[in-house]
Amino acid sequence: MRAVPASDRPPRSSRSRSSSSPSSPAPGRDAALVLVALLVTAGCAVPNLPLPIGSDGDDRLGWEGGYAATDPIAVRTADGLNRSEREAVVARTMARVEAIRGLEFTREVDVRVVSRAEYRDRRANATGGDGAFREQVWEAAFLVGERATVGEELDAVYGTSVAGYYAGGDVVVVSEGSTPTIDTRTLAHELVHALQDQHLGFGPDRRTFDGRLARDGLIEGDATAVEYAYEARCGAEWSCLPRPDRDGSGSTVPSNAYFALIQPYAEGPAFVNALRERGGWAAVNDAYDRVPASTEQVIHPARYPDEAPVEVRIEDRSSDGWTRFERDTPRTTLGEATIYAAFRANGVVEGGGRFDYSHPLSAGWAGDRLVPYRNGDAAGYVWRIEWDTERDAREFTRGYRDLLATRGATRGGNVYVIPEGDPYADAFRVTREGETVTVVNAPTRGALDDVHRVE
Repeated sequence: MRAVPASDRPPRSSRSRSSSSPSSPAPGRDAALVLVALLVTAGCAVPNLPLPIGSDGDDRLGWEGGYAATDPIAVRTADGLNRSEREAVVARTMARVEAIRGLEFTREVDVRVVSRAEYRDRRANATGGDGAFREQVWEAAFLVGERATVGEELDAVYGTSVAGYYAGGDVVVVSEGSTPTIDTRTLAHELVHALQDQHLGFGPDRRTFDGRLARDGLIEGDATAVEYAYEARCGAEWSCLPRPDRDGSGSTVPSNAYFALIQPYAEGPAFVNALRERGGWAAVNDAYDRVPASTEQVIHPARYPDEAPVEVRIEDRSSDGWTRFERDTPRTTLGEATIYAAFRANGVVEGGGRFDYSHPLSAGWAGDRLVPYRNGDAAGYVWRIEWDTERDAREFTRGYRDLLATRGATRGGNVYVIPEGDPYADAFRVTREGETVTVVNAPTRGALDDVHRVE
């Protein structure tokens, strides 16, 4: 089966559109902008010292620290880099990023190198918010079950996959082994974040699950597109330092959560390139003033910026002690990318090593709303998804039932029960009315009506 082409979809103007971003936990990433690599990469050995590099008085685009993008540098990588060699590598990388991206560094950027063990220790000392609410959201996405916490799963993703990050004006590269190492492609990626910070900002805060991933699709897609362009010029136009052998430590997916978190890196570059086809880097720059409203727009660039998500409402029909979480706006949006991630992570969709988030089971998403509930220590939720067409809604419903089947669920009418022992053991009521699918979750079949009664 195929997804309905955009031209075949009914216009969404007949539906109410959301004019605000409801509050929810972010998808659990650091405040820093991180590079999540499909394979963790290493680089040439360097001293673990901060190196401030900034604009010269007579600086110009494609020129940093006395080096042009095309300049050769005399560097010996076998025995590591001394300070002057490292200064040359960083300055030339900055010049090359300027040449690709068309933006000039306006202030110093400190470049630091930390070992993977040190990075993991830093993550272990960080704290995450939202508690039980966040746990319920990730469980509803079938990405983190009850056998682990969200924090543990995110540590598994970031601890093995982060190659570098940008925070507070500084670039940090995560290296492998006992000797500090750096990869200039990773460095180039993180330096783009410095340019974004200096010229464009990072857009408005997005507090929904889908909204944060959508914003990252632009931010990380921009940096990843520059990283790819950097690598493409190596050998053909530029002499580049060799990439050291990869140790393979990041070659396997560390967690189901990875399938959601990798989406901005997998789909973002194509979105950015689509903007460039419309109007060059200027069109990309303009997008920071109109950040994508959903991952749907990132996955399908033709829908940016006009096809906005519809507003989905869920009336409160709870009883017998079940209440919405005590938050100002106890709701979130999972979005098209996370729906695909749920199907992919649970074996409903196969993809090998490819990450293609445009799939018939998730394409046609128009909007959704997830409202978690609790009753003491028990938790449940109501999830409602609007689709562009009835066929899209039927496709999703079929896929969702297949997902429940992969968890060993037994069926009675429109109620499914995943047995004890599975990390997602719960009861689910799945109903479809035209273009609308509603999923109600509770610990037992008998509690489904207490979470959200049928009318």
